[in-house]
Amino acid sequence: MNRYALKLAPLLLALALPSLASAADYAVQPAGSKLGFSGNFQGQSFDGNFGQWTAAISYDPAKLAASKFDVEVDLASVKTGDKDRDGALPGSDFFNVAKFPKAHFVTTGFRQNGAQVIADGNLTLRGLTKPVSLTVVFKPAGTGASMDVTGTVKRLDFGVGTGDYADTSVIANDVKINAHLVLTAK
Repeated sequence: MNRYALKLAPLLLALALPSLASAADYAVQPAGSKLGFSGNFQGQSFDGNFGQWTAAISYDPAKLAASKFDVEVDLASVKTGDKDRDGALPGSDFFNVAKFPKAHFVTTGFRQNGAQVIADGNLTLRGLTKPVSLTVVFKPAGTGASMDVTGTVKRLDFGVGTGDYADTSVIANDVKINAHLVLTAK
């Protein structure tokens, strides 16, 4: 290596370091953000949401390897707008919040699938941890962004609604996850 190349090497390394930096950290703004789901009961679809949850979001679509999500949900905060269903969901037949008060999703990685970004991770619900993949749509806006996350979870994989409630002709096994996050840069 010549003398000029040796002098340029530290400069080139310093210029390359920002590209190796981690993804941007975001704070979720409760106003405008929602963590929801949709299900089907006796042929009728219904929507619900969780009123209490936290999410640590580090995301950069150009640096998916450095991106990560860590979401914790207070299952007792579930609401669907139906008094009977809202009373049953926290109970032992469904979420069993007395024994398992929280659900937890943490990413294991992100991947590009055509034009879509997929967040692969592990969901822990009712003491069971299973892999779950979610589609992510990220839209930068000024110093923040919005993020929409969708996917499907099989409730019976996590023991939600077993026994008399395991009949998928009454309560569908597929539960669609839908979150809309309003983010500001930290």
